[in-house]
Amino acid sequence: MSSSETFEQQQPQIQTSPSFEFWRQVGQITGGTLLTIAMLTTSVVAGGLVGLAISFRNLPQVGQMRNFTPAETTYIYDIKGKLLVGLHGEANRKNVPLDQISPNLKRAVLASEDSYFYHHHGIDPGGIGRAAIVNWTAGGVHEGGSTITMQLVKNIFLSQKRAFTRKIAEAVLAIRLEQILSKDRILEMYLNQVYWGHNNYGAETAAQTYFNKSAVDLTLAESAMMAGLIQAPEEFSPFVNKNLAIEKQRQVLGRMLELQWISKQEYDDALRQEIKLGKIKSFQASLFPYVTNAVSQELIKKFGRDAVLKGGMRVQTTVATDLQMLAEQTIKKWHKTLEEQGLNNNQMALVAIDPRTHFVKALVGGVDSKKSEFNRATQAQRQPGSSFKPFVYYTAFASGKFTPDTTVLDTPVSYPDIDGLYSPHNYDNTFKGEISIRTALAQSRNVPAVKIGKAVGIDKVIKTCRTLGIMSPMEPVSSLPLGAIGVTPLEMASAYATFANYGWRSPPTLIARVKDSSGNVLLDNTPKPKLVLNPWASATILDVMQSVVKEGTGRGAAIEGRPVAGKTGTTSSEKDIWFIGTVPQLTTAIWVGRDDNKQLAHGATGGGMVTPIWQDFMQKALKNVPVNNFKPPSQFSRPKSIKKAQN
Repeated sequence: MSSSETFEQQQPQIQTSPSFEFWRQVGQITGGTLLTIAMLTTSVVAGGLVGLAISFRNLPQVGQMRNFTPAETTYIYDIKGKLLVGLHGEANRKNVPLDQISPNLKRAVLASEDSYFYHHHGIDPGGIGRAAIVNWTAGGVHEGGSTITMQLVKNIFLSQKRAFTRKIAEAVLAIRLEQILSKDRILEMYLNQVYWGHNNYGAETAAQTYFNKSAVDLTLAESAMMAGLIQAPEEFSPFVNKNLAIEKQRQVLGRMLELQWISKQEYDDALRQEIKLGKIKSFQASLFPYVTNAVSQELIKKFGRDAVLKGGMRVQTTVATDLQMLAEQTIKKWHKTLEEQGLNNNQMALVAIDPRTHFVKALVGGVDSKKSEFNRATQAQRQPGSSFKPFVYYTAFASGKFTPDTTVLDTPVSYPDIDGLYSPHNYDNTFKGEISIRTALAQSRNVPAVKIGKAVGIDKVIKTCRTLGIMSPMEPVSSLPLGAIGVTPLEMASAYATFANYGWRSPPTLIARVKDSSGNVLLDNTPKPKLVLNPWASATILDVMQSVVKEGTGRGAAIEGRPVAGKTGTTSSEKDIWFIGTVPQLTTAIWVGRDDNKQLAHGATGGGMVTPIWQDFMQKALKNVPVNNFKPPSQFSRPKSIKKAQN
């Protein structure tokens, strides 16, 4: 079909047997008296519709149908376009234009439902008369006599209750609709609106379910089988009763042959074609529930529930399927390993972010989404412990008063605080005396971190955290440098990613782009990075965190031949253990804890138990990624006060 021709112009002329045509035009058939009465009745009904229309002033205004868009499924994809899940309310539907529906399906539906569609003006008196004969003879309702236009207005505007007044309303609305919309547009709307069974609305979703292909690619045999479903979709479904579905298919093909819309050869070939069924997809679970649940929550927050469940959005996430699968496999593997090591009932979360874009590439919110949908990556606020310390030391470097070689006394100290006197102590309950900041962070000494935090000002540390996007409540208490707050793994990964990008930050996101079903962009999260941190101080904290991995508590995260910067985290009660680490191309945060917030196990540490998990994931994630080095601090301008100090 050429783009300039309508489907109507491509239709063959309808051919019927003489007896049927004679019945339509003259009103005579076996049992002639009954037919004459029926035809007279339908003629009176048809002739009186204009008058009846006046009395149906409360009927819907069909003019709004020009812009009508039915509820449509929202689809969520990974960064490369792989479908992750469809979100929908009652109707699972994907709208497609008429030229993206196979001519085979169009003709099969017309043959089955309304073979005179392109020749009537909304109602078919002959069809009504024939239905009346069939129903009268059968003693019940066996045939409806509704045209496709009447079915469409019923589906959109009216209830499904069978009643004479509803039939009259259908006829009135059908006539009105035919006056404002073309036949092709009505057929397009019908094929996208009609219910095909198993919560599939519209030809596209039905074709994908029944035959695992798009509606445009349906063969004659598949089209006839689908057309045969319309009257009773679940009853005639090939998933329910394939033999009955084949019988309905044969009836549709027979009607097409009778109308001379197909040849006898096409009829025979279609019956011989082996039908390969797909699978029911309407209620198919998400490939990555933690990702898609987080995305849907964000979409609902921004656009509203109805827009998400009925608006037909096309959502491109930032997630890479290969990395996401690797992340989930890593979590399952190490959950079992930690259980064997005595960390019973442990939960885990992993977030991997590209520091150059702040796109989330993988996100796992727990060890088993089927048992718990609570997303610990985005919703659980847990104490970061010593993994908070880089925020303190970055603030010190940015102040211009400190360098990695600046010494600090690791000696006993006490501070008046909100709850009385606060006396920090180190994890091993020892003191090292005078040490450099580099050594203090590498060995994760607590007392130097508190002293430096107090020296630069706890308020300024909080300001750094806010700049990095950590919005959890914080009090300016002396213990804050040791991570005495609640944060999410997503917040921590994003913060470290900003360091890895030398102070440039975009808001972290799981959503790259959102379009409507017509391709109009609703949301575009193309990175627009802003310089929010001092580049020299960022490069310097990265340099010091490399010492953590080379010679400190993070040695278990080392990757041979790659520079790694990171920090371990362990709370004093061993309820939360962390490692957040980065290479120039990928930043990953991993948290381990218990949902009941009880101690994991005596001696559980981020350095001993989380670094191997991080290393395992990152070595595989970076398998085909080139080795890049971090930029040294010397490539950036130092804060002014340091320049003065050097002079």
